[in-house]
Amino acid sequence: MNPDRTAVYLQVLASATAAALVDCRPSSVRWNYETGLLLHALGEASEHVFGGLLDEAVLERLKALILSDGTISGYSKEEFNLDQINAGKELFRLWKTDSFHCSKRAISILIEQLVQQPRTLSGSYWHKKIYPDQVWLDGLYMFGPFQARCGVEFGLPELIDDVCRQFLTVQSSMRHEATGLYYHARDEKRESKWAHPQTGCSPHVWGRAVGWLSMALVDTLDWIPPTHGQRTLLVGMLAELLDAVVRAQQASGLWFQVMDEPSRRGNYEETSASAMFAYTLYKGLRKGYASDGVQKERWKWAADSALEGIVAKRLRWDCDCGPRPPRLHLGGICRVAGLGGDPYRDGSFGYYVHEPIVSDDFKGTGPFMLALTEALKDSRG
Repeated sequence: MNPDRTAVYLQVLASATAAALVDCRPSSVRWNYETGLLLHALGEASEHVFGGLLDEAVLERLKALILSDGTISGYSKEEFNLDQINAGKELFRLWKTDSFHCSKRAISILIEQLVQQPRTLSGSYWHKKIYPDQVWLDGLYMFGPFQARCGVEFGLPELIDDVCRQFLTVQSSMRHEATGLYYHARDEKRESKWAHPQTGCSPHVWGRAVGWLSMALVDTLDWIPPTHGQRTLLVGMLAELLDAVVRAQQASGLWFQVMDEPSRRGNYEETSASAMFAYTLYKGLRKGYASDGVQKERWKWAADSALEGIVAKRLRWDCDCGPRPPRLHLGGICRVAGLGGDPYRDGSFGYYVHEPIVSDDFKGTGPFMLALTEALKDSRG
């Protein structure tokens, strides 16, 4: 990366972290997957770019969520909601410090949920108790890296085996053949109105769902031992997915909200998925998951184009801040998308493109900071 671009990305990352710390204060922090994503991004930026400068701020927000007996404020195991697992991987930041001992109890509470999590007949976790027999790509990110790390830290190899099986089940049952991407979700019993009667898959390839899957793979692989029999299969799954992602990239460097309908009127280029793909491409390169020089060049060009596109097209500076420095805003983020529920979400093209588009949502700012951090790691060799 050229020095000028490095300087720009450093400034943008510093401004993004400052905004994130304002938006996620100790007094307002909540236990949810969005907070977990944001705190992970802040922790990575602190460790790899800012020399630990943000460590205390991240720990302060985590401590606000963990009570003295190790219970988690705002958490309910009875929901059996995979989204509630994601922030758990950040508890290792507390566990690894000498001054905070109840985090291991909090980690064990989340492991207990996974042990008791309902499963489909094929062995995959239900996404939530309220969505029986449904597997969502989102869920693999929510539990995968946490469960794999627990397997390593606590000497429980069966947890790692289980994670691998669930990824490979998704590969065999949810892959969109025409693009090499993946459907948002699958109802294994095909009882949902949105489910295809033969495959059980939802109607479309939603960008952020594929982004969650890509990040899930690249982060979970950090904790799959080199000698594990299924590691090579997961690396191959990630590489094939990233090749498909690169093929779907637009000239702007970004990716569409509905990835299997790129030319359909009303579709738009969405920020959070684009940031997730940039992050995964950069990290995949750094970890050596590209098989040859040609693949490396394609991934690097795609990652650089994505980050450049986000910086050029999705950032806005609010200069009406009085004596304070200008505030950075990240726009073009789909606020939320799901399936089923009340009001009912049918997974149609029209549903996805008409969900609200917002700024500064943690689901966009977190991956954007992660992508910047990975790009800056690359610039420093």
